[in-house]
Amino acid sequence: MQQMSKVELYAAIRRDHRDGMKLWEIERKCNVSWQTIRKAVDSVWPEPPKKLPLRLTALDPFKTVIDWILRADLDAPRKQRHTVTRIFHRLVEEHGAEEPAKAN
Repeated sequence: MQQMSKVELYAAIRRDHRDGMKLWEIERKCNVSWQTIRKAVDSVWPEPPKKLPLRLTALDPFKTVIDWILRADLDAPRKQRHTVTRIFHRLVEEHGAEEPAKAN
């Protein structure tokens, strides 16, 4: 069976169920679980995807500092621009960032 949207899949499942096809036959035909078939039969529209909460990263507190450094580097000669390592060392030295634990 070709790839189809979830709305089309739900419509196909409901149509097959209405035509009297058994649940296990629909499972095999559409390659979905019985839970998906039950959701399709019970509801016309699929559930919208859940919104995941934003996850903070270790760099979030330093993003403005990194942006400032990179913007200043736009005017600097090519050889005088910051490398990633140099930006990291500046964050540790000047702004209190923590160094990651070293693996053995």
